Amino acid sequence: MKGLGCDVCGVSRMEELLAHEQHLSRVFTGAEQQYIFARVRAAETAAGLFAAKEALVKALGTGFQGLFVSDIEIGHTDAGAPYYVMNEKTLVALAHAGVQSAFLSISHDAGVAMAVAVLE
Repeated sequence: MKGLGCDVCGVSRMEELLAHEQHLSRVFTGAEQQYIFARVRAAETAAGLFAAKEALVKALGTGFQGLFVSDIEIGHTDAGAPYYVMNEKTLVALAHAGVQSAFLSISHDAGVAMAVAVLE
């Protein structure tokens, strides 16, 4: 294992962000924004995605050094399982750390979302 990261995010924090849509592009990609607003519990979904981004940079041990929050994208399989979308900037950061695979789990409960990233 190359890295393990975990993060939590309060749903209320994302409710505030979603109320100011002009700031969303600093945090979420266009595809993520579409996914968020298609969900019944948009703020809960946004909190999970944000926690997943934080979990990844914690697993890398670098923080957002060289990456913006919006450089890390979260996708979902047809069954709903989350995964990291590997764009060029993310691939470079992972390769620099010797990472070949990244795994992600997201959960929500009681107004909090959490995510765990495992890097191999």
